[in-house]
Amino acid sequence: MANRIPRTPVREQDPLVRAGNFEEVCLGYNREEAELEASRCLNCKIARCREKCPVHIDIPGFIARVAAGDVAGATAIIGADSSLPSVCGRVCPQESQCEGACVLGIKSEPVSIGKLERYVGDWSISHPEEQTVVLPEPNGKKVAVVGSGPAGLACASDLARMGYAVKIFEALHEVGGVLVYGIPEFRLPKERIVAKEVEAVKNLGVEIETDVIIGRTMTIDDLLDREGYDAVFIGSGAGLPRFMGIEGENLNGVFSANEFLTRANLMHAYDEEYDTPIFAGRRAVIVGGGNVAMDAVRTARRLGAEAVIVYRRSEAELPARVEEVHHARQEGIVFRMLTNPVRVLGDEKGNVTGIECVEMELGEPDESGRRSPIVKEGSEFTIDCDVVIMALGTSPNPLIKSTTGGLDTNRRGCIVADEEGRTTRPGVFAGGDAVTGAATVILAMGAGRKAAKAIDEYLKEK
Repeated sequence: MANRIPRTPVREQDPLVRAGNFEEVCLGYNREEAELEASRCLNCKIARCREKCPVHIDIPGFIARVAAGDVAGATAIIGADSSLPSVCGRVCPQESQCEGACVLGIKSEPVSIGKLERYVGDWSISHPEEQTVVLPEPNGKKVAVVGSGPAGLACASDLARMGYAVKIFEALHEVGGVLVYGIPEFRLPKERIVAKEVEAVKNLGVEIETDVIIGRTMTIDDLLDREGYDAVFIGSGAGLPRFMGIEGENLNGVFSANEFLTRANLMHAYDEEYDTPIFAGRRAVIVGGGNVAMDAVRTARRLGAEAVIVYRRSEAELPARVEEVHHARQEGIVFRMLTNPVRVLGDEKGNVTGIECVEMELGEPDESGRRSPIVKEGSEFTIDCDVVIMALGTSPNPLIKSTTGGLDTNRRGCIVADEEGRTTRPGVFAGGDAVTGAATVILAMGAGRKAAKAIDEYLKEK
């Protein structure tokens, strides 16, 4: 019986070894392991896993092809709904989406859907000759896409398949958005995986121009009026970091996780061949409990720091993926739960010497359903450190809003858009973190795909 086969474990680097390098942690399945794991799938008639996938991949369909040894067939099935399978197989929160809905998970362990998707995606990257790209006749319409992150890449891919001439404008010097500046090499290899997935999007006929800051180099109005684009999709992400507003945040040694990770990932600060400056210190305190906090703390650890997570709720409320927390603990990361910073301490030269914190206890649930943390009176204490990294979330850069008339944003600076990505400005669509604030890669991809469909409908009606 498929459901009696135990879940196939995934090979990983030894924690003591990987904590000193930036090579990928998970080594993935080989063919034998993938086929064994795929054989566990019950091929449910009502596929709850597919319903929970933000881009609705035919999960039982592709897994059945893997089980049969037909990886090319599995590639075609996934490719109908996702342009980034190797990426999503690595960084999606499967445990709360597809795998969280797997029937096998009720009494045993769910099918390892993410690792199987990664297996198929990696196979497709290494077998380009097995895939043929058939493009429709050009329909004569042009669409501009702002941002080359997962939302922009997904939107551009779908539009290209519909016959549109698509051009992506990227503000940075490398393509990939958060995939290249935010997610570390040890979770998502850049040259081996991200660059190859981007190449697949280019093979659809999508043009990409880097070093173009929309709102500065040119505006949305320029794209529509001067450049002759029929519609614009904004997938510019959320790169504006948040801070706590506490005393001492301007001291030397206080960074946003966004800056710290951008230096390490996009600018290769971890690589001795590059001279990008980065300072992880002897002891680094990372404030926050999400995936970005895990990325920052594990990066600091690899750069030689004793690294500590400080989070104001308990472990049960940690928003980070269970796998990332597990890997961090294996690598020697210290977790200080129910702890909240109130002041960063420094010396007479303006350098960080520690962080003053208070202990917390959990009260009633807040709007998100998580129990609100309350300060324990008289519980102040200090953690010695020379680096503090704030991983408290991000919001969209206000540049596009400030240079685009008729484009509404909410109080968090996010672009207001409906479920299909339509903004308050006709012909302008948006999706991903620019609309929701910082979220997941797969949700951004889902938003990009919905927007592509809405753009197609808009231009056909027009």
